[in-house]
Amino acid sequence: MELKETIKNRRSIRKYKNTKIAKEIIEDLIDCARLAPSAKNRQPWKFVIVTDTIKNQIADIMLEKENSAKVNLERKIYNANSSVKTTAKIIKEAPILILVLKEYEDNWMIGDLLSIGGAIEHICLRATDLGLGSLWIRDIVYTQKDIAKLIGYENMELISAISIGYPDENPKPRPRKELNEVLEWL
Repeated sequence: MELKETIKNRRSIRKYKNTKIAKEIIEDLIDCARLAPSAKNRQPWKFVIVTDTIKNQIADIMLEKENSAKVNLERKIYNANSSVKTTAKIIKEAPILILVLKEYEDNWMIGDLLSIGGAIEHICLRATDLGLGSLWIRDIVYTQKDIAKLIGYENMELISAISIGYPDENPKPRPRKELNEVLEWL
């Protein structure tokens, strides 16, 4: 697939077939993420692949904390509607969940987060290229410390997660702003 075609065809997939994914394919996704540019070549990412029991435990942690006062306050601060129940269901359904972590380093926070965003996008585009679906997940933010502890990385910050699987849906493109709405020449 040509790159621009891959970019145009990438969708957020929320329904997956119950089909295993070969370890080599997942390693290929992470290899593509590893090749992403990073600020000062810090390569601040750590990728942890979870399946089956641990993946379901992560979803259960999210559901358990769903109605806590702290989570509801954070949602209010971020002006975010609750999609945790839906996201937990997606996590349980997807065969693979990739957790993306970084070291705690306040001095490099912005550069590291931008770099990790690039690495995640590499994963999502390569997944599309290989006929896989992906969903870039933010909802883990409310339970990031609990999830990091579960997987033995409580000394690192869980930034995001990505569900991966063979798509069992074909969503239409989401509306995008026109080029002239986002581009200005000076």
